[in-house]
Amino acid sequence: MSGLRALAASALLGLALWQGLVWVTGLPRFILPGPARVAETLWQSRALLAEHALVTMAEVLIGLGLGTVLGALSAIGLAASARARRLVGPLLVFSQAVPVFALAPLLTLWFGYGLGSKVAMALIIIFFPVTASFLDALMRPHRDWQGLARVMGGSPARILWHIRIPAALPGLATGLRLAAVYAPIGAVIGEWVGASRGLGYLMLLANGRAKTDLMFAALIVLAVFTVLLHAAVNRATRPLLARD
Repeated sequence: MSGLRALAASALLGLALWQGLVWVTGLPRFILPGPARVAETLWQSRALLAEHALVTMAEVLIGLGLGTVLGALSAIGLAASARARRLVGPLLVFSQAVPVFALAPLLTLWFGYGLGSKVAMALIIIFFPVTASFLDALMRPHRDWQGLARVMGGSPARILWHIRIPAALPGLATGLRLAAVYAPIGAVIGEWVGASRGLGYLMLLANGRAKTDLMFAALIVLAVFTVLLHAAVNRATRPLLARD
């Protein structure tokens, strides 16, 4: 309950600062609408916002699921093979050096303007945090446990499965919590480059028509969804963090 009160207090503070900025600057409504105007647009355009939000949510959740599975499997594979770490490790780092916006047009060209390119964009953004966090945890030495397992005749594969992976689950949980925040960014970037549905597309459409209040409303819906997704992932990964 204290967490909810803190969240409500932060929201009220943000609204007060927003309204204060509107009053101080005196900017016209089509440039900086006030909270009341955006709230009114949220209610009046609730059906439109819900329609586009469902598309973005589907892109984010599918990308998050695929990115989690592929990232976890990649981390396990890299942890099991030193040769794979030497060969693939630099490629993972290089993939993060390429600007995300540079990949979005290519993904749209390859996968089209539908769901596929947005899911791929979300997957690319969250793949590295999941892989890196889980791999880092897998590579931490557990000399006592592993030494005992070797004395008892445990093979490297059994040690990895029964000791290293369970001990590294808090690292996977950390990667998932980061991924929950990054996944919506990937989906929206994909929608900005090429889409006909989604909150990112709706924001571009509203901006082109000078409907700043609708753009703010779409942004708020996206932010609320991201916060709820992070909270859900945080709650779901608590058992994994308890292993630490």
